[in-house]
Amino acid sequence: MSVKIYPNTNIFIACPANTATGGPELLHQLTYHLRKDLSIHAYMYYYNFDDRRFETPVHPEYKMYGNPFVTNLNEIEDIEKNIIIVPEVRDGINLLQHFKNIRRGVWFLSVDNYYLSQLTKKDFFIPRAINKIAKFLFGKPLINFDITSEEILKKLVEKYDYIKDPLLKLANFYMSNSYRGLKWFSDLKPMYYLPDYYVNIRFIEESYALNLNSKKNIVAYNPKKGYSFTKKIIKFADDIVFVPIENMKREEVINLLKEAKVYIDFGHFPGPERIPKEAAMLGCCVITGKRGSASFFEDVPIPNEYKFEDREENIPKIVDKIKDCFENFEDRYKDFEYYRQIIKNEPQKFIEDLKKIFIKLEK
Repeated sequence: MSVKIYPNTNIFIACPANTATGGPELLHQLTYHLRKDLSIHAYMYYYNFDDRRFETPVHPEYKMYGNPFVTNLNEIEDIEKNIIIVPEVRDGINLLQHFKNIRRGVWFLSVDNYYLSQLTKKDFFIPRAINKIAKFLFGKPLINFDITSEEILKKLVEKYDYIKDPLLKLANFYMSNSYRGLKWFSDLKPMYYLPDYYVNIRFIEESYALNLNSKKNIVAYNPKKGYSFTKKIIKFADDIVFVPIENMKREEVINLLKEAKVYIDFGHFPGPERIPKEAAMLGCCVITGKRGSASFFEDVPIPNEYKFEDREENIPKIVDKIKDCFENFEDRYKDFEYYRQIIKNEPQKFIEDLKKIFIKLEK
């Protein structure tokens, strides 16, 4: 089964206006390749555009794609030959109810964000009120309200059953960019596997001129992900240099990863994740936890010996692995050759997957 594309079909890819994060970039890449490689009439459909604040809904980061766009869809476009594809977040899925005839698709760019986007101010009110009182009385919060934590996700999964979501039922087809999402949302039919290619072309270009001899005994990490566990590793291994990827421009990130021998990430992996791929391309050994997509080899295809449960008893083993990468870097670098090859092939595979999902008809 596939999605039929007629000669006069228009595809509209819904995306929040003036927003630059991983998800919107994938939506722009989807539109770009539908146009360039499949010769399909595809357009960005920017929602929530505030023309009082911005002259254009296109974020500067995505002007390079040159995608044509619209900021609203009228009845003329709400016909069966056309298609609208929305991201899995609540604002995106809410759009589906405003159309009657157009074919509707949902692209799950993350398992977690489907649930996290359900959170309302009401969900935050009580925990924040308790923490505010606790800080006043005891000097520290009582509730760990990290919305990316495993505990919060479990509660949201119990509260919001995707099978009973009336808006999801409005879609005619679904896509997932991760193997984890494919399994998680397996009751949604038809479901297509459309893994993305997150890595910016600069990282791939830089990899060809990489000088492994310039590598140093440095560990790079993202302080926005899994920091509560990462800081325990840093405290345990006070003889190792850890450098956070924080407040850096792209060029600075590239220079750091070209210099570091190891990148660690013990955050939750909503999907395959971008920075581990960028680190691998620039010659880093990648060490991760096993949360989310990191537990799936198909999403994060690195040897299992580089994946650890984020438990305190594993910290000595993690530090030993880091030091092993330092001391035997040339050999350990080879352990990630398969991962790097997968990343290099992702752009072409993305196009091949698109051609399997969207089938052009002569009439």
